[in-house]
Amino acid sequence: MTRDGLAEMLGEQTKACGPARDALIAGGTFIVWDGLVPANRLAHTYQARPRIAQKRGQPTLALAATVNRLSHAAQEPLRIGHIGRIDAADTSWAFMLFLNATATTLLACTGVGRSKPRAEPASDPK
Repeated sequence: MTRDGLAEMLGEQTKACGPARDALIAGGTFIVWDGLVPANRLAHTYQARPRIAQKRGQPTLALAATVNRLSHAAQEPLRIGHIGRIDAADTSWAFMLFLNATATTLLACTGVGRSKPRAEPASDPK
């Protein structure tokens, strides 16, 4: 999988595709794993993500739309991919990609913002 080939696949499937494509073109790291996972198993896993992200204070992009698309794909075997990028000084975004078994078509894309790591607590002078 080439960077250009992956960028071409990132269309209008979900609202996270544009930012993911921008991240990829800007030099974000990317990987598409070889293993296959049934779409409905991924849908089940990602249904819990909004609650977890909210609890952690993480912004998300197109998470509900992605879960919906995965649910409708049922038992279709999918490949999972990842794009990472630094968006701003205080946030980095990670995008999860869901591609068909041959990695030639993108089914969905979602993004999760990661808050800036917390500063270490000040040491207690003794």
